[in-house]
Amino acid sequence: MQTIKKVSLDVSNSVVVEHKIGSMRTAFSVRQLILCLSVLCVIPAYAKNDWMSATLDNDFFVNEDNGYTNGLYVSSYEIDDTPSFEPNNDVWVKPFMWSMPSDPALTRVKVDSFSQTLMTPNDLTLRNPPESSFPYAGLLSYTNTYISVRADHADKISTTIGVVGPLALGKQTQKTIHKIIGAQDPKGWDTQLKNEPVFMISRSRTWRTWVSKSGKMDFLMGGGVNVGTIKSGVNTGMILRYGNRMENSFASVLLSSSRISNPIAVDHGWFVFTGVLFNYDFNHIFMDGNTFRDSRSIDYDHSTSIFSSGLSYSWGDASLAFAINTPFSINGDARDSELDKYFRYGTLTFAWAL
Repeated sequence: MQTIKKVSLDVSNSVVVEHKIGSMRTAFSVRQLILCLSVLCVIPAYAKNDWMSATLDNDFFVNEDNGYTNGLYVSSYEIDDTPSFEPNNDVWVKPFMWSMPSDPALTRVKVDSFSQTLMTPNDLTLRNPPESSFPYAGLLSYTNTYISVRADHADKISTTIGVVGPLALGKQTQKTIHKIIGAQDPKGWDTQLKNEPVFMISRSRTWRTWVSKSGKMDFLMGGGVNVGTIKSGVNTGMILRYGNRMENSFASVLLSSSRISNPIAVDHGWFVFTGVLFNYDFNHIFMDGNTFRDSRSIDYDHSTSIFSSGLSYSWGDASLAFAINTPFSINGDARDSELDKYFRYGTLTFAWAL
């Protein structure tokens, strides 16, 4: 086992934007939420994982406060860079390992991630927002991911389970944060999605298709598929990077589709990147509403295009990455173009060795 210095993590699927994720209301206290997050952070330490990371998605980075408004992800990584035919995957992804390559991987990565994400309408002052606005919604989830890395490509399989509704504690989270920073108190959480268990299975691959002679530029392409009540859809994307010591970091983009991490530099490397992702969603719970219960929902364009740009820097046993993700419509529809601004956000990842 070694540190993330040996991990190749890709960038082609990284431009994915997890459209909306929301809030919730329940009898649980903010103290209970803090306790739960503390427990989640402590659990991976007993597994002696090699690295951890924290990712914050928030629209305050782009001076907004609506739509996909906040996402917090705490993750642990167990990395094995011993070439092997035998996958060291967990039970959560074992039923789907038939879809992964059978040849030996140079590096294998297991990731356990816990997250909370929030989605709100554009007007937080209304107790009963219009039916045409985004529903208040929240998701509290656990994702188990397995990545196998080879010389010029990497594969990912992941399983996500969680809950939407008041049990996700979105109401308490947003109200507390807004009180601390002096922002508008959100009034409409009583209209949020109802409690419901959710899941999603994701499979994706990224290729490092081109590297310049100097090794300071490369081009990544990738694609993936999601199936579940959280979201079902297909996507493809590409990323151009410029930097130094990038050969061991191309696979990190595979983690951005589930928002576990941004494309991140490792092994004292750095890079800047720009890319685009094209996505088609057959269903999305934060747009379509509850799957098995009546709830609010909105009409939306199932095709999404996302432009992403950012940078990452690695030093010692730590890495930092920042990116801006901006959806854009190519169908010319004025309403879709107006909705795009609600899914523009900035995202910050900090990773460190244990």
